[in-house]
This record gives sequence, C-alpha cells and structure tokens, in this order.
Amino acid sequence: MQVPQPDQRRQTGLFVRLPDDQARLLDRAAAAVPARKKDLISGLVARHVDPDSPEGLAALREIASSTANGPRRVIIEGDEPRFQPGFGAFSPALAPEVLDPPGAAELLAVDVQTLLELAEKGEIPGRRIGDQWRFARQGLLDWLART
Repeated sequence: MQVPQPDQRRQTGLFVRLPDDQARLLDRAAAAVPARKKDLISGLVARHVDPDSPEGLAALREIASSTANGPRRVIIEGDEPRFQPGFGAFSPALAPEVLDPPGAAELLAVDVQTLLELAEKGEIPGRRIGDQWRFARQGLLDWLART
C-alpha cells in the first residue's frame, strides 16, 4: 500500500491568530529552512500533539494553561436563531410614498414606456408636475386592486 505524499492527502483549512512575536518566529523559520509555514505547522502537530495518551493530554493542558492570555471566546449555541453563529438582522428601508416613473413601473412590473402611456391617457393615477410624472404608491396599489 502506497502512503500518500503530504500534498496528496486530504487537507482542511485552518485559521489561527498567533502573537506577533510567534508569527515572526514562524516566518523566520520558514525562510531559513526553506519550507512552507503550513508544512512546518503540520510537522509540529504530528510530532508534538498526542490527545490519545495521558502524557500527551497533560502536555497539551500545560501548554494551554501557560499560553492563556485573557478571556476565552465563547460561542453560544441554542435553539434561538439570534444566538446562532452567522446570525444577522436588518430592517428594510421604508418604501417611498411618491414614486418617479421607473419606481412606479417597477412596482407594477411593467416597462416605463407602458406606464407613461397609461398615465398620459389618464388610465392610471398619477400627477404631472412640470414635465415630470409622479405617482402615489398607495394610489397605484389601490388602482391595481380595483382592476
């Protein structure tokens, strides 16, 4: 049986934040060897991380307690959607009360030329102000409901 080479094995993305001094140390090590940082990290994990033995767990606990630098980040998981990771909320902008021809055409799902033709014939509620047409949103909705 052939053992897959490191680049052929299935890989998982990982993002970590390191203290600046440790990140610089890793950069220097990768440049000095030379090697990719991901390969150095992968090798260090393979050699030094053993969660399956009591000795390995004790060593990991010692590292974790000595490097703790402030409060830990806590992720709350529950049934309430607002506590789920990635939750976002927004309030939509209020719809304008007065529409120009493109806005009115979008509301009625017709092209602007058709809308203006109906307005010129007086078949659709709207007002000409100077050389521009304006339409009341509610007036258009009421008109649509009646037809």
